[in-house]
Parts: sequence; structure tokens; C-alpha cells
Amino acid sequence: MAMSVEFALMMFPALLVLIFLGFPVAFSLMGVALGFGLLRFGENAITLFVAKVDDVASNYVLGAVPLFIFMGSLLERSGVAERLFEAIHMWTRRLPGGLAIGTVLLCVVFAASTGIVGATETVVGLLAIPVMLRYAYNKSLISGTICAGGSLGTIIPPSVVVVILGPVADVSIGDLFAGMIIPGLMLAGCYIVYILVRCTIIPSDGPRLQAGEDDPPFGQKIIMTLTALVPPFMLIALVLGSILGGLATPTEAAACGAVGSVIMTIAYKTLTFAVLKEALYKTVVITAMILLILVGGTMFAGVFTAAGGLVGVQNLMAAAELTNWETMAILLLLAFVAGFVLDLISLMLIVVPIAMPIIAGFPFFDLDPGSVKVWFSICFLIMIQTSYLTPPMAPAIFYLRGISPPEITLMHMYKGVVPFILLHMVVLAFVLALPQLALWLPTILFRGF
Repeated sequence: MAMSVEFALMMFPALLVLIFLGFPVAFSLMGVALGFGLLRFGENAITLFVAKVDDVASNYVLGAVPLFIFMGSLLERSGVAERLFEAIHMWTRRLPGGLAIGTVLLCVVFAASTGIVGATETVVGLLAIPVMLRYAYNKSLISGTICAGGSLGTIIPPSVVVVILGPVADVSIGDLFAGMIIPGLMLAGCYIVYILVRCTIIPSDGPRLQAGEDDPPFGQKIIMTLTALVPPFMLIALVLGSILGGLATPTEAAACGAVGSVIMTIAYKTLTFAVLKEALYKTVVITAMILLILVGGTMFAGVFTAAGGLVGVQNLMAAAELTNWETMAILLLLAFVAGFVLDLISLMLIVVPIAMPIIAGFPFFDLDPGSVKVWFSICFLIMIQTSYLTPPMAPAIFYLRGISPPEITLMHMYKGVVPFILLHMVVLAFVLALPQLALWLPTILFRGF
């Protein structure tokens, strides 16, 4: 048994070596699974791999992935973001740091409309950075706001990451979507309070914009706001409302969202063959990448579990006599550190299958195992979102570097994300100490009192 455990644990160093050598994550996962599977189980490993591929291919919930990606890709090119940008900034720009506050609000709405992290940061960044630079906003504040706001796509539903996490963690996607809402809004609220306080204390970091003659009348502002906000909010209500209300499965809701995004694009008169072709192409590319990583991760986890790795890790935890909170801290720290070298989906597929059975076996606040799984999943999402922002790897910074002008340097970006990382830790501490922040909405919506 000991040899089996040691054999299984060797899969992780082998995986890291391949990743650092530059092999794609999906092929690294598959290659390690194939090599160790054949060594441990011989020809029987092929049967295991076929079963795992069939599990992914026949998973109905995963049908939501390309539909959500298509919805986000189409909205990214439909002109929705530009209208939202103008409408939101029209109301916030008189506040200290108003352009940055409006940018965070835009990120919340766009994240809830698309569910794709990179799309939110890229689209909002392209719109907001030139405007904030024109009004002499602090470059670190600009960088931190765009990176942190763009990362909200991880924790604001509907999130493509969560559609993958649900089946992997054996947790209802509806429960996760409901559980994400309060922590996600807490994060956005913390961002806004921080920006407001900072720019009140240091006005030069985010100067107020003075009223100008070009400001539209109040009635026109209302009309512009309703025109910009009502269609996206209707789409959000259609997708999230149908899931949270128990009227549709995530896949059915995603299909409704995809159709709704087409209708919205037609209504905005921005649907062209080129736009549709580009959205479909992006959908196919991103979906293929995600599902290939998912298959590789499932194969890797299958070999690791069958070789006794999961039981071995559980035995090691038991032998170390760790408390429930020490175990929680280690698993979240592992997720945080792994986020430096792995993308979000690969991180989930490697860490969650190992962490979830361990954490669900511990008592926390008299919660049942199902509630512990939902609570841990939300904490896990906050932690990987924090890792997404944290230097030196920081995928959020790599996205920002691709769209920012030369005057915003890498040092501005590194300095800018630090306050937001600390805010993430504050929100994570609240969710850890008060599980009902993540469990109250799922309890009300799906279980009742």
C-alpha cells in the first residue's frame, strides 16, 4: 500500500516538470496519466481512460460551457459594453474616483452577462483605461481596478469556471451560483469603498469630474441608462433567474442566454456575419481548450485515485492529526500557490478531486457534508481569484499588459493589485468565519426553511 501511495504522489512532480518544460497543460495531464496508468495497471488503464472520456462526453451539464462562451463572445462584440460604460460613468464620474467606481460596476454587470474572466477584463480595460488616463488617474489605481474588476468573472455568476467546478466537486451548480452572489457583491463593494476612500484622502489619484455643458438633462440620462441597462439585466434575469428559480437546468439556461445574446445583438444592430463568425470561432477554440484540459484532468485524477493516492493523502492528513481548520488552511494555501503555475481550470481539476473528500469529512459549524462542500467551493473560488491577481505570475496582469498603453508599466500593475489582494483576504476571512454568507441564498432558494 505504501508503495502505491508513493507511486501515486510521484505523479505531481512529473506533472510540474512537464509544465515547466513548456508542454501544454492538457497534454501534460494526459501524458502523466498515460505513463503512470500503464505502469501501474497495464492494459486495464486504457479501459479507465475510455470510461473517463465517456464521463466527460456524456455529462449533460458541460453542454452549458460552449453556450455560455458563445453568449459572452457575442456580447463582447455587440456594443453592449460601450453603452453600459457611458450609462454607468454618467452617474459616477462626479464622485471621488468616480471613473474607477463606474469601471467596477461595469465589470460586475459585464461579468454577470458573460461569465468569462478574460473577456470582462479585456473589454472593460479597452474602454476604461484611455478615459482614466485622460483625466490623470493614478496609474496603479487604474491597473488594480481593471485587474480586480476583470477577475469578478470568477465569483459573479454565471461563471464558466463554476460550470466546470460543479461536476468536479460533486456540487449543484445552482447551489454554487446562489452561494457566489453575496461574496461576489461583497468583493465588488469592498473595491468601491476602497476607491472612494483612497480618492477622498488623495484627490489627485482619482479626481472628480466637474459638471460640464455637455452633460445631458436628467430626463435624457434616465432614458440613456434604461436603454443601456435594461437589455443586459433582462439577459441576466433570464439566465440566473431560471437557474435560481428552479425553472431550468444550467444547460437550458445557457441556451436561453445564447439566444438572448443574439436577439440583443440584433436589437443593437451590430449583428453581422463577421461578428457571428468571430464569436463562433472563439467559442470553438475556448471550448476545445477547456474540454481537452477537463479530459486530461479527469484521466489524471482517475489514475491518482485508483493507484491509492487519495486514500494515501487522507491517511497522511489523519497521521498528522491536523484539525479541521488546519486542513482547510493547507488546502486553500495549496490552491493559492498552485495558481502561480496553473490556469484556473487545470487548478480545479487537480486540487478539487483531492481536497473535496478530505474537507467534507470534517465537522464545521454543525454543517452537513453537502453544505461543507458548497462553502468550501466558494472559499476555493475566492482563493483562486486572489491567485489570479497575485504576482509574479498573475494572469490578470498578463491580460492587462496586452491591452494597456506603454505609460502603464509592470511596476504600476504590481503595486496596483496589492490593495485588492488584501481586500480578497478580508472577504475570505468573513466567508470562513460566517459560512451563511455562502449558504444562506442556496438554503432559501433550493431547500427552504
